[in-house]
Amino acid sequence: MATVVSLRAHRKKKARQDKAATAAANRVAHGRPKAAKTADTAARTLEEHRLDGHRLTPDPDETDRPSDPTSTT
Repeated sequence: MATVVSLRAHRKKKARQDKAATAAANRVAHGRPKAAKTADTAARTLEEHRLDGHRLTPDPDETDRPSDPTSTT
């Protein structure tokens, strides 16, 4: 004798599997979460500030004065 299968349960199981497959495709399509992107940006900015803090002389592009005192702008 065959086993009895609940069609409603089978449909619900199939719907959950389809929804999970769609969610996985969306995760791949949309990349990393915003929190991860923000954390990486903050870490990169912190490292840049630490590196700039260890400079012995300032970067000429970052000063307000022109690099050549005889030039007129």
